[in-house]
Amino acid sequence: MFRITEAVKHLLIINVLFFIATQLYHDQMLELFSLWFFKNGHFEWWQIVSYMFMHGGFMHIFFNMYALWAFGSPLEQMWGRNKFLFFYFSAGLGAALIHSAVGYYHFNEGMNALTQAGLDPGDILAALNEGKYSEYWYQVAPKGTIDNFLSSFLTPAVGASGAVYGILVAFAMMFPNAELFLIFVPIPIKAKYFMPALIAMDLFSGLTGYSIFGGGIAHFAHVGGALFGFIMMWYWKRNQFRNNRWD
Repeated sequence: MFRITEAVKHLLIINVLFFIATQLYHDQMLELFSLWFFKNGHFEWWQIVSYMFMHGGFMHIFFNMYALWAFGSPLEQMWGRNKFLFFYFSAGLGAALIHSAVGYYHFNEGMNALTQAGLDPGDILAALNEGKYSEYWYQVAPKGTIDNFLSSFLTPAVGASGAVYGILVAFAMMFPNAELFLIFVPIPIKAKYFMPALIAMDLFSGLTGYSIFGGGIAHFAHVGGALFGFIMMWYWKRNQFRNNRWD
């Protein structure tokens, strides 16, 4: 079993402190540190980083922190603290970028549908910033379009999952034949098979809206973190930086 490394340990501590603060000051913490849509009045520039330390519930933070410890510690041991932190936050920023891009697409799709029905965009935006919407919107546009439109604007992203997905991809590329034992699968699965399957499920859920893991999951943030993790690993391997420590 890998020992806990310094950067991973400090990330765990910060996440736990944010989680405790969120239990004590729920609304204030969500408003300040979650990642809101950029046209939402709650959006602030620091949220592209702070959202990584926010979590929606105990099981959310538990699984993310377990994965960070189990898969992040061996990577930090190999790479060193600075390279690991660069990779972790880059994957998290990539997750925020892809999540926000998909949200922008859904927002524009919904706004176009409503304005084509004769509604004023200023009135729509004003209602959204008050946390309101009109049932009439569902009469003039498809339900899925309005659901995605409202979700992209009103539901903030929280969690380290995007950064953790980057870590999972890196682990699978560094240790492709490592056998993983999962709670819900009674047989060991090699990392090189597990990660593509996990990303494929997230991509399927993001595109179809159907999730075997339940609702409220930012699937495209997971895909974004995995994508940026893969790009960084591919670049490092191609330029022979894979085994170089940055200490």
